[in-house]
Amino acid sequence: MVESPLGILYGIGVGPGDPELLSIKGLRCLQQCPIVAYPAGINGQPGIAEQIVTPWLTSQRRLPLVFPYVQDTVTLQEAWQQAALTVWDALSQGHDVAFACEGDVSVYSTFTYLAETLLFLSPQAMIKRIPGISSPMAAAAALGMPLTYQRDRLAILPALQRLADLTDALAWADVVVLLKVSRVYSAVWQILQERNLLQTSCVVVRASTPQQQIYRNLEQYPTLKLPYFSLLMITQP
Repeated sequence: MVESPLGILYGIGVGPGDPELLSIKGLRCLQQCPIVAYPAGINGQPGIAEQIVTPWLTSQRRLPLVFPYVQDTVTLQEAWQQAALTVWDALSQGHDVAFACEGDVSVYSTFTYLAETLLFLSPQAMIKRIPGISSPMAAAAALGMPLTYQRDRLAILPALQRLADLTDALAWADVVVLLKVSRVYSAVWQILQERNLLQTSCVVVRASTPQQQIYRNLEQYPTLKLPYFSLLMITQP
């Protein structure tokens, strides 16, 4: 008996929100794969990646995978393992799977955990990555400004666990981007005020989507109530 060849898991960066920011290569892969997976949304609502790819899908089987928004390591590992097993079930039957990932597949990406767990459980798995546009690039475009000039040094920080990470970055970087800044916005605002950086700092909410909001010169915004997908860009004069 001849075994079926293994399917390939494609990680596709689908961009920050605008469906038209998906690459041609990513679009072709999405439409050619029989199964399209993505992180499941919360409370029955479609997640960001699902919203981005839905206009481009036709008859593909959709495979939402649960990745809980928690910090508990055990809970996260259990979720990654269950997602990897679900994907492996399709791959082992010879079906290619396209995993749609918001932003880029290599920048603080859910796909990283899925791919690493899959390879740990099934080392023979085949994985390919297709890059996408990250939210800092989309935010800079929305602001109508370059992310960096010439020899500017850039720091991109994930959701801050320690405010010291920001002060450390400000010591060497010319441009600092803070992802998912909502939880620590007030504390960050205080640091920017102390360093006279409020005028050259901006907040972009849900970059590239119809819900996009922009706040420039943060002097007048000490108490913004921001959603989860908000970033703050600091440019040092």
